[in-house]
Amino acid sequence: MTTQNTKAYIRLFEELSFETIEGMEAFVCPNVRFKDPFNDITGIAVFRALLEKTLSDVSDPIFCVTNQVLDDKTLFLRWTFQGHVKGLGNWHVVGMSAVRFDDHGKICEHIDYW
Repeated sequence: MTTQNTKAYIRLFEELSFETIEGMEAFVCPNVRFKDPFNDITGIAVFRALLEKTLSDVSDPIFCVTNQVLDDKTLFLRWTFQGHVKGLGNWHVVGMSAVRFDDHGKICEHIDYW
């Protein structure tokens, strides 16, 4: 189940759209924590709103997972992100994420490092 949820979670970002965001309850915990340099939030509704804001604020966002390692209940992702961010211009970021799974195989924490 973790492998299936891993693929679904990566697809969420690589194919980010309002449609892919809608189905995330299938593989993300209701009380998921997401942290990056700008946010530290808890809850799937807030996480969904953050992803929707990304779609509103970034023209042509492209996430590409370049490496992944799954170790027990933690998924490590190396990725690139690019897009035109309103008010900031073109962005290209290389980062890593530590994604943890709960006992049921759902994503319960996502911490970005970039």
